[in-house]
Amino acid sequence: MPNKKHIVVLTGAGMSAESGIKTFRDADGLWEGHDVMEVASPQGFRNNPDLVLDFYNQRRQQLKDVKPNAAHTALFDLEKEYNVSIVTQNVDDLHERAGSTNVLHLHGELRKIRSTGNPTDIKAWTEDIYLGDVCENGYQLRPHIVWFGEDVPMIEKAVDICQTADILVIIGTSMQVYPAASLMNFVNPAIPIYYIDPNPAEINNSKVTIIPEPATSGMQRLLQELKK
Repeated sequence: MPNKKHIVVLTGAGMSAESGIKTFRDADGLWEGHDVMEVASPQGFRNNPDLVLDFYNQRRQQLKDVKPNAAHTALFDLEKEYNVSIVTQNVDDLHERAGSTNVLHLHGELRKIRSTGNPTDIKAWTEDIYLGDVCENGYQLRPHIVWFGEDVPMIEKAVDICQTADILVIIGTSMQVYPAASLMNFVNPAIPIYYIDPNPAEINNSKVTIIPEPATSGMQRLLQELKK
């Protein structure tokens, strides 16, 4: 049996929007009513750790009320015919819950925590975190989320994945958040690229096929394109 083609999928907030998870920032620059720097930066955590922990506790609890949508399940179905790697900016676990087996989270995961004293001390976590919850070495626990101003430790692995792509698919991202937005530059310039978004950013690349639709209907269009 011939080797399966490698599809690399870059997903952003628009991927989960139809499951009821709000996009990272609304048009007014707020996230769930908060200035993003209050709840998504090391300085915000230092200034008001209770606020930050409560913010992510609410996001974590929300995951119990949402389900993967048809776009998530369509990506899992692609694994029958392709080698699929997903590189996501999303911190939810909807790709995994839909069945996808190869998911890299660039910006961390809501259902994990880590020690403030050791960034490699990471554990699965599904409940709330409170001030005073500490790791074995006595350091405060924090959400396993990459905040503004912090390094993106998985970016090099994401670059390696993109360099081996036979097909690139971009879903639900503005392509404005770096370093994630730069990943498209690391694929072989000869491969086809599909970009699914209801309000796609302008991309100056003749290899890009734009599908200006939400993730769920856009994935159905993509499946038709791949059959051609």
